[in-house]
Amino acid sequence: MTESDSGQEEFKPWGMKMNSFLLLMHLSQLSSVIIPLAGLVMPIIMWATNKDQSSVVDEHGKNILNWIISAVVYGLFMLPLIYINLGIIALAALGICTLVFAILGGVKANEGEVYVYPLAIRFIK
Repeated sequence: MTESDSGQEEFKPWGMKMNSFLLLMHLSQLSSVIIPLAGLVMPIIMWATNKDQSSVVDEHGKNILNWIISAVVYGLFMLPLIYINLGIIALAALGICTLVFAILGGVKANEGEVYVYPLAIRFIK
């Protein structure tokens, strides 16, 4: 634990600097490109094991979970469109958004900011 500017102790998840943890939390979604579903599981594990110990982790985690759930919902809605040749373009766009949003989220988290994913639906408040 370290002292924050306000004099309160700040918890460091898994012994890392808070920003490093948040950066990893966002960028772990990128693993879904390499290992299917890993990018969905890692942020959930990181958030679930640390959310009660830091409001910062909880805030970032909710944003990530809302985007993951939203991306899955969008993907399910796009599947029928594949049969009329619109879904492939839409799924490709969703895949690009997933990559871009995760990178932006990680960069912003490392700068100490909370990144709100533009296409995320607020399932978890």
